[in-house]
Amino acid sequence: MFLEIVTPEAILFSSEVDLFSAPGIQGSFQILNNHAPIVSNLKEGQIKIHVHGQDHLVFDDLHAELKQHADDAKVLTLDIKSGTLELKDNKAIILAD
Repeated sequence: MFLEIVTPEAILFSSEVDLFSAPGIQGSFQILNNHAPIVSNLKEGQIKIHVHGQDHLVFDDLHAELKQHADDAKVLTLDIKSGTLELKDNKAIILAD
């Protein structure tokens, strides 16, 4: 599945992923490949992204908010204040603050 995370400042993440979890209004939820279409508001919390590898990812000043998980190098985390998620046809877009 393809995931893109966009903020007012930049596109923070844009890549194929295995799965990700997000902080929904009613609680955290996980999205896997071939998930049914969904639109959801997000609250303050952490997005966890499971990737195949990191060789194609950029960790520069612009993308500094994206962190590698301490226990697993294939898990990235991003703290958000709020946002909106849309998923359709294995493409997820998160508009985050």
